[in-house]
Amino acid sequence: MSGVWVFKNGVVRLVENPGGADSSQGASRRKVLVHLPTNQVVTSYEVLEPMLTSIGWERYHNDPDLLQFHKRSTTHLISLPKHFNKLKTMHMYDIVVKTRNVFEVRDTS
Repeated sequence: MSGVWVFKNGVVRLVENPGGADSSQGASRRKVLVHLPTNQVVTSYEVLEPMLTSIGWERYHNDPDLLQFHKRSTTHLISLPKHFNKLKTMHMYDIVVKTRNVFEVRDTS
């Protein structure tokens, strides 16, 4: 990972393209979420949902503005933007952390 760590309002986050025209959009275009067992790039929520449900995650229908998944055996909740094109690198890493050894974030180049 490269970039600059920024501390703002009590939260630390990684800015991957500091000073870029639109760093949040650029970061999401340069990274992809990969399902490791199949080596398949996740290109939509229609692709992601069966992958998550196959490892015990259940769709949580509590918030109409988010796509959420919960695993009964844990306190983890994966919250994603309603539209896949709004998915950012931080959402991808959230999935990776909560599904150890199942997903990976990779550079597209």
